[in-house]
Amino acid sequence: MESLSQSVTTAIQSPDYARLSVIFTSQWQSLGQGEQRTLASHFIKTAIASPSFFPDAFRSPQIMTVITTTLNHLPPTVENAADNALRQKIFDYKLNEEQDFSTAARILSGLRMEENEGSVYYMPPIERCDVFVKVAECYLEEDLTVEAEGAVTKAGTIIEATGISISAENEVKDERTVTLLLRYKSTYARVLDANRKFLQAAMKYHDLSTAYLHTDAIDADDLLSMLGRAVTCAILSPNSAQRQRVLGLVYKDERLSQLDAMAEFQSHSAVLTKMYLNRIVQKRELEQFESSLADHQKAIMADGLTIVERGVLEHNMVAVSHLYTSIYFTQLGELLGVVDAVKAEKVAAKMISDGSMSGSIDEVEGILRFHPTKAKEESTLLHWDETITSFCVQLNKVTDVVRAN
Repeated sequence: MESLSQSVTTAIQSPDYARLSVIFTSQWQSLGQGEQRTLASHFIKTAIASPSFFPDAFRSPQIMTVITTTLNHLPPTVENAADNALRQKIFDYKLNEEQDFSTAARILSGLRMEENEGSVYYMPPIERCDVFVKVAECYLEEDLTVEAEGAVTKAGTIIEATGISISAENEVKDERTVTLLLRYKSTYARVLDANRKFLQAAMKYHDLSTAYLHTDAIDADDLLSMLGRAVTCAILSPNSAQRQRVLGLVYKDERLSQLDAMAEFQSHSAVLTKMYLNRIVQKRELEQFESSLADHQKAIMADGLTIVERGVLEHNMVAVSHLYTSIYFTQLGELLGVVDAVKAEKVAAKMISDGSMSGSIDEVEGILRFHPTKAKEESTLLHWDETITSFCVQLNKVTDVVRAN
């Protein structure tokens, strides 16, 4: 065993990649589990201590195979946590030299991190959180949303356990901590967005765009970009009362009109305004908005409609219900300008069944009848009362003028 360890040391100093490959393949098989762990630990400690072995060795497929073998056969503890140091070096190389984000994420997620301050693997909460945020960011680069969600969830658990608030109201003097919390919040919003949880993503994006509005933590243009993403996700969200509240929250943001000057968000303020005010979104506006979307936001659903087509169609259906008491599906399809009568009927049926719209369908006549909800009836009656009151006031004024003459 001593001679084998010496051979590893000599091969690292040379460096002799072929010799190392032989040791950790053919000769490796003849060793017991304890001896394998000892030799794996010796290789990693010696390689990390060498000033010239890395990063050149990462370019050798033979050495990468050796590294994989040794990392999978480690003792409970490696001196000075050398295995963690090796994983960090591999992560940096894969990220910066090869742009292999998924491999970099898998390597970094294998770090041994303990809360016991007496352990060589101890990491303070802020460093453990940073690891998971980095892993999530890398997975997002390759659209591995499930893996990204798992990593960002672990980061969130650490943040909650430490009691550090992610709101700007609390004074956090450590600039590194502030930056990390911003990265976590942004990554979490991106994960929600990528997993098509658009309503939650819209709230997170808008919160991020406003929480640091009066600080220097984030550039103003980046905050505006976050607002644009909030608008995108709010528009893509399924029709609901909560969605309407989020639309209102973004609609009342004073910076909304500034999005018109940004090419990627040029049509966003107009579409959101129409949605919040229950106005019909035209086909031209829909196409302009859809051209700015990311690939995962253009997914085609089971009914043959894209996410945005379905969202706009449901919105327009509700907007039409404020203008009509009943309408033929052929007329409805023309009015919406997005789908034909058959698809319009299917969407209407779904909205009625899930309670997002009150109405009934006459399949024989091909008519959609809207049933006013209690809130709509109260709103209509209130508007009628205001109209009558205004008419009476004007009539009294005319009467007074006539009497005076």
